[in-house]
Amino acid sequence: MSWLKLLRASHTVALSSLVAFGTQIAFALLMLRLFTPQEVGEFSVLSQVGFFWMTLALAQAPLGLLANVHTPADQALRLAWRSSVRRGLLLLPFAALALWLSHLSLWPALLWVLLLAFFQMGNLLSQSYSLRAGSAWQQAAVRVLPPLTAALFALTTAWLTHMGTSQDMPPASANLQDLPVLVIAAILGYAVGAAWLVPAICQTSAQPRNGAEKSVAKAQVHLAAASSQASDAPSPQQSDNRSATLRMAHTLADALLATALVVVWQRLYGAQETGWMTALLRVLGFVPAVVHMAWAQVVLAQGPHEKQDIEAHASAPSKNFLSTTRQRHHKAAVWLGLSAFSAVVVLGGVCALALNWQWLDTRWDGVWAYIVPLVLWQGCACISAAFSHRPFQTHAAARYSWTCMGLALLQAVVLLAPLGFAQPMDAAQHMLTFALVSSLGLFGLTTWMARLR
Repeated sequence: MSWLKLLRASHTVALSSLVAFGTQIAFALLMLRLFTPQEVGEFSVLSQVGFFWMTLALAQAPLGLLANVHTPADQALRLAWRSSVRRGLLLLPFAALALWLSHLSLWPALLWVLLLAFFQMGNLLSQSYSLRAGSAWQQAAVRVLPPLTAALFALTTAWLTHMGTSQDMPPASANLQDLPVLVIAAILGYAVGAAWLVPAICQTSAQPRNGAEKSVAKAQVHLAAASSQASDAPSPQQSDNRSATLRMAHTLADALLATALVVVWQRLYGAQETGWMTALLRVLGFVPAVVHMAWAQVVLAQGPHEKQDIEAHASAPSKNFLSTTRQRHHKAAVWLGLSAFSAVVVLGGVCALALNWQWLDTRWDGVWAYIVPLVLWQGCACISAAFSHRPFQTHAAARYSWTCMGLALLQAVVLLAPLGFAQPMDAAQHMLTFALVSSLGLFGLTTWMARLR
């Protein structure tokens, strides 16, 4: 695959991710417009606990599905799905504990969290699988349809509720208002994305029917392995060389930090402050997620084709060609990270204008205190995401995990410190301190990844 073809693949994912990003922005604005801060705060807690559960169950399986290109896509997907479901069942008590710590009723909150985690797990695996084995339209659809489904359901339900109230239809209106609309909308969206996995998971690989076929298949495997070793000796493939324990520890650190941010905010400052913080974080956090999906994942998914490029340019020094390719990747990552940072700044400005022009209800004025810290934090996350593929291309994945866990530990100390203070800390000061520490840590991580060779 040529450099231009890689860009076309990245552009397909980028365009679909941008459409999905715009849809999710509309969904987030819909939450601000039609739902109270308390409702958004409770939804944020449930979705974050579900995310925590799902992230631990996956143990970075989508990343491994992209990095370990030597394993057939269908086989890798089935293994990832089965192991993730088993881990998810084992982690059920921890999800219940997180709900208890957040002071939410265990039932039916645990049911909603279970559904959120299950379908979100399938949705993320389907996105990675489509990059390896799907067509361009499949890669686009699996990213666009889930948020579109969620937004349409939430909008339709809000419209029905408004119509029921305006036309004096209390029974229907009351039934709709009692439902956790945001949670159900998210579940439906994730379910649409997870549905793409059903054919691949249910498919059974063909087995040799007799001894002769088994012998031929075994000989073909040995021949392919010998050929691969001979051709790959000068240029080792990208891979995720971390142990299962290290991957799980890295996943646990990320999931604990993300969940602790919401749970601690809920405990220290209440549902309203949590709603202000999480609503803005949901809007700005889409940008680094798009960078990771549209660039880092695509580069990893197309890793084997870089070797084909080197072989196709055998007339030229392969080392020079590889160096040129890496320089192009580096420059593209720099410009992409800076452009994404600019997009975060623009989104923060749009939120400020919406508040200044009173487009939002006055109950959302508390968002002002979170705009600058979250813009800085998520902007640095964009630059870091643009280089997040480099450790897996340079066999530095283990060092990458240890570095990320060290940063997560530092962030956790800053997040949890006010719990031991005699006097409660102001929420705005707390977030500013947390964002500054996070931004400096991400900047250092990005500098290290950019220097990997």
